[in-house]
Amino acid sequence: MTTALVLSGGANLGAAQVGMLTALAEAGVRPDLVVGTSVGALNGAWVAGEASLDELGAVWRALRRSDVFPANPLRGLLGFAGQSDHLVGNAGLRRLLADHLRFDSLEDAAVPFHVVATDLLTGTGVLFSSGSAVDSILASAAIPGVLPPITIDERAYVDGGVVNNTPISHAVDDLGADTVWVLATGYSCALERAPRGALAVALHAATLVIHQRLSLDVERYADQVDLRVVPPLCPIAIAPTDFSHADDLILRAYEHTRSWLSGPPADRRRRQVSQLYGEHLHQATRAGR
Repeated sequence: MTTALVLSGGANLGAAQVGMLTALAEAGVRPDLVVGTSVGALNGAWVAGEASLDELGAVWRALRRSDVFPANPLRGLLGFAGQSDHLVGNAGLRRLLADHLRFDSLEDAAVPFHVVATDLLTGTGVLFSSGSAVDSILASAAIPGVLPPITIDERAYVDGGVVNNTPISHAVDDLGADTVWVLATGYSCALERAPRGALAVALHAATLVIHQRLSLDVERYADQVDLRVVPPLCPIAIAPTDFSHADDLILRAYEHTRSWLSGPPADRRRRQVSQLYGEHLHQATRAGR
């Protein structure tokens, strides 16, 4: 039996995955391989490197928007004029990864680690299993038009979430996983108003598309493998560019996951699809949005 841990993207909501991972570790879940997309690739690197989840939590609690999406009006103007392919630089993310990763190449991770990105030219999803860990993770997290594409072997790559944000298919079809634990970040389903600003709108729209794609993948693979989807938090009312709620997200996700794990296995399987999307939709409908 091969157990895979699959982590989705979700920008600032990625902090919730720290709480999920902590609860799973306490429950004795030990993956044979880790697959991550976007922010899920960053969090997955900690698991693959067998680094402390307390350390990962500390990193998230210290993060601010300026560390990940530094404001650069000139870059925005250049992008509008067609002189730049991104709005903000990735120096902060690159420095974060360089400071904390425990391995230089993906193949050197203590737990086999795989990262999903999108080939910018062809639009196909690509699974990286070897090569520079920093470049692969940056490519997987390169939100199109927001962060710069990453060139690997003369090909440009962007966020894996464009085609496969929660790569269940790679874990099952390419890597032969029999048991798949899925950690989805969810999305801000309880915002009182639409996000303001180009960056916030882009991030929020991306998480909406991502979440619906995940629901379809869960339905597709639920009867093929032992699929265990940790339900995302709901409600969430955090702006897409707000990184100041990491502590709350971590604690809520930890308690939420512990409670879910304590329930009957059959009930967890029956409810997983509705908890992924249906309950979020119900929450938004009740709020009149």
